[in-house]
Amino acid sequence: MAQSINITELNLPQLEILKNQLDQTAEDAKDFFKRKIDFLTKQMEKIQPALQEKHAMKQAVMEMMSQKIQQLTALGAAQATAKA
Repeated sequence: MAQSINITELNLPQLEILKNQLDQTAEDAKDFFKRKIDFLTKQMEKIQPALQEKHAMKQAVMEMMSQKIQQLTALGAAQATAKA
């Protein structure tokens, strides 16, 4: 657990040490997030082709279903007029 510090009680050398620790922590955080961004970018590049293929397949299925619905609608209309 982090220790609570009242910075008004610190002398100049202690404040300088604290500042250096905070600067180092900020640099570590920047490095971590840079690595994380690089990793996620590579992962996105890996899955992008598969996602594009899945999207194309979905579009083809949607188009085929739309055609089938139109055919069934037309067939139903033709049967309804034939019965009338």
